[in-house]
Amino acid sequence: MAETDTVTLADLSHEVRSKNAGPFWVTIELFLRDEDAYRIAADETFLDEHTVARLYGVLPDDIQIFRVPSLNVVKISFPRPVTQASLRDRDVHSGQQHVPLATLPVPSV
Repeated sequence: MAETDTVTLADLSHEVRSKNAGPFWVTIELFLRDEDAYRIAADETFLDEHTVARLYGVLPDDIQIFRVPSLNVVKISFPRPVTQASLRDRDVHSGQQHVPLATLPVPSV
């Protein structure tokens, strides 16, 4: 990666995925590559409820962030914009919801 390339959360992760957490919630999981990557992603001054709210258009108070240092995992859950499989649901499995978080630029690494 060239020095001018932007580093994203996806670059620091083995995998970033999203899925349903029931018909009313979405869960996004970041499986970070190592402790250094986890330290960056778990930093509350970088990734917090307000950042997630801005990315997904949900209220900060509705967001739950779980940091699991023993696994180098950050898990984020928030209400789905529409109920799963309802008439307006365009992503029944919430499988595409990870993209805004995965492409989030990280502070200088």
